[in-house]
Order: sequence, then structure tokens, then C-alpha cells
Amino acid sequence: MSLERLAKELEETARQTSVMVEGITDALAVLAESRADADATRELVAQKIIVALQGQDRIEQRCRNMAEAVRHLVASDRNIDHARFDEIWAHLALDELAVPELSGIAGRTQSGEVDLF
Repeated sequence: MSLERLAKELEETARQTSVMVEGITDALAVLAESRADADATRELVAQKIIVALQGQDRIEQRCRNMAEAVRHLVASDRNIDHARFDEIWAHLALDELAVPELSGIAGRTQSGEVDLF
């Protein structure tokens, strides 16, 4: 697995995460609608949430597999410039929700708390 392949896999994982959230958003939209049949609404919302949660399982598995692949790549290449990698990582912001300056709603809430609305 080349680093370019890893980048493509990460992009696909991001896409799958977006699809998962769309399912939850759809479920919330159904809840917001006024419907006469509450049982049917509950069943529809539950199904949408279950499908979204199944997506999370696949995303978690992909992330674990990619992490393992990267560890194997690093272990197999003794010429890796670890200092350069450290420099690259030092310039990335990966915890956007915990750092108020990095995201919209986070700037208005206590650091580390996630607000969905």
C-alpha cells in the first residue's frame, strides 16, 4: 500500500462518514415531520439509525486496517525520514472539535464538548 493509496482510502472513509451522518440527519428529519402514525414513524427512524450505526462499524474497521497497513509500511522501510514525518504532523490540526479556534460551533462552547445543533 503506497501512501497515495492510503490517502485514497482515507478519502473513502471520509465519504462513508458523510453517508453515515446523512442517515442520522434523515432520521431526525422524519422525527421533525408531523405524522399521524407514530408507530410507523418510530419504525422508520429506528431503521435509519440502525443503518447509520452499521456504517460506523465499517468505518471503524477501515481505520483499524489502514493503521495496521501503515505500521507495516513503517516497519518495512528503514530509510523513512522520521524527523520529516514529525515535522509534517506538527503542522496538522486533527482535533478540530476540541480546539475552539478551529471550528464553527466549538468556538462558542466549552473546549472538548461536541454540540450537534
